[in-house]
Amino acid sequence: MAEIIRMPRMSDTMEEGNIVGWLKEVGDEVEPGDILAEVETDKATMELESYFEGTLLHIGIKEGPVPVNGVLAVIGEKGEDFQALLDQAEEPVEAPAEAVQAQSSNGQGQPVSTQVAEPAMATAAPAAASSSDARIKASPLARNMAQDEGIDLAALVGSGENGRIIKRDIEAAMTKGVSASPAAAPDTATSAVPAFTMATGEGNFQDTPLSQMRKIIARRLGESKFTAPHFYLTMEIDMSKAIEVRKSINEVAPTKISYNDMVVKASAAALQQHPAINSSWLDDRIRTNGNINIGVAVAVDEGLLVPVINHANYKSLSQINVEVKELAGKARERKLQPQEMSGNTFTISNLGMFGIDEFTAIINPPDSCILAVGGIAKKPVVVDGELAVGNIMKVTLSCDHRVVDGATGAKFLQTLKGILEDPIRMIV
Repeated sequence: MAEIIRMPRMSDTMEEGNIVGWLKEVGDEVEPGDILAEVETDKATMELESYFEGTLLHIGIKEGPVPVNGVLAVIGEKGEDFQALLDQAEEPVEAPAEAVQAQSSNGQGQPVSTQVAEPAMATAAPAAASSSDARIKASPLARNMAQDEGIDLAALVGSGENGRIIKRDIEAAMTKGVSASPAAAPDTATSAVPAFTMATGEGNFQDTPLSQMRKIIARRLGESKFTAPHFYLTMEIDMSKAIEVRKSINEVAPTKISYNDMVVKASAAALQQHPAINSSWLDDRIRTNGNINIGVAVAVDEGLLVPVINHANYKSLSQINVEVKELAGKARERKLQPQEMSGNTFTISNLGMFGIDEFTAIINPPDSCILAVGGIAKKPVVVDGELAVGNIMKVTLSCDHRVVDGATGAKFLQTLKGILEDPIRMIV
């Protein structure tokens, strides 16, 4: 019996996925565990794995966006009539949450599981076969690099597992000067590479199609900014002692602690004392979270990802350092798992390393607050009645006024300031 393959919900914020390419063609035999297609979500590029055995009878959409539960494909017996099944798929229904799981590639070419929702009703797009290039085993990053550089994947031999073409293969091809054949050149009408346009009187401009990530960033932060009544509290923190303590720690620590690690640790300690800051607005109630899970904003090429440090209050500075580095690296390579980007109860956005002194950040739902951290600058301060040079860092707390009042946010910042100006408090 034919089975409908639908777009699974691959992250908690996903509303649609973008088909990057199909690795199977209509008529191909499919076994459980085979990778059918690569799907770009708002947070990562993932692999759609088949849970069925049979022949790929139908591909709904060759490339482009598909809503969650939208029809992707049909798998069944060769020659089976599946049109009646598609005709029944007219009204979309919500997939059970427990029936949706997703994991991205581990970067080594190993298949990963993506549970497909049970057949539900949706409208199928006209059938279309994928290009022969989509059948070549290659990581999403390698495909994008090859397209950008005009490299024919068919001319390469992959060094990844099972002959999969990966980043280093593309880099090697670029060094050797391997280029695309005319047939493999990107179609200017459908290529994802932005096109430059010149028109008399209009000047030069560049149109860049929105990625799934940018669409979700625009929607979620737009909703946050215009739904949650933001207010902002700024405080200066003298980091002189923190600088000394960090230097002493790094002389003996197995990993080099950063100032951001210290801010994460100090914030976790302050949240323990001010649980109202660690809360969420749920329309008809306010949830005070017991766990302290801190999201750390990481800039990537297409926008912003927020991996989460779970139970940050129980972790040492070294543990936080290692975890932040690992998750930030995954974020930049678009290899974060959905569970590594969910469950945040508080978020920190640090632009100090870019020379930014002070800024305000938009709250990252479902949090009620986000801390914007600027750089450390030498400024004159008064110590014991005398003028001295201080190392000042400005932080700004954005608060959702539905959950947090001004006095509550101010008390949190006072505690945070006290911890960072006397860093031994975050260790004991």
